[in-house]
Amino acid sequence: MTTYTPLPIPPAALKEIRGTDDAGRPVEPYRAREDGRPVDCVGSPLRCCLRAIEPGELVALVSYAPLRRWAERTGARPGAYDEQGPVFIHAEECDGPAGRTAEYPFARPGALRTLRRYNAEGQIVGGRLFEIPEDAGAGFDAALDEAFADPRVVLVHVRAVEYGCFQFEVRRG
Repeated sequence: MTTYTPLPIPPAALKEIRGTDDAGRPVEPYRAREDGRPVDCVGSPLRCCLRAIEPGELVALVSYAPLRRWAERTGARPGAYDEQGPVFIHAEECDGPAGRTAEYPFARPGALRTLRRYNAEGQIVGGRLFEIPEDAGAGFDAALDEAFADPRVVLVHVRAVEYGCFQFEVRRG
């Protein structure tokens, strides 16, 4: 059985988007509050450390283009697939995920995800709608086994269906 590692937004990308996000907007940090002001975010996923936002944390809602920096490093040319969307991050540097666990982040049974498959050029070569089962780990493992069975697939983005938000990335190998 293959073990897959969910990857957060890389630290170098976080450093960049904590100043100006991928849509070119300056970041506006705020304290997460349980009353939902200024943005209802407590319990929402942080893509910098792959855990839920807690009350009192300094966070920001930013636009992030998950293929952009990977493409720059690899020479890929994703073209129109270089899309951007909203993600929550800590507004200041954090320690990232707290070690590798056997669990996938944000794996609420019944939640719908899409697993987008990308080739080495950054083009979509397939995808799958995925409802997270009670045994989320086994479900994700099976869906990722299916994705990486295609030799063209080098990376998979897991996204929330409701908002289209990037959740995390998994790479081949």
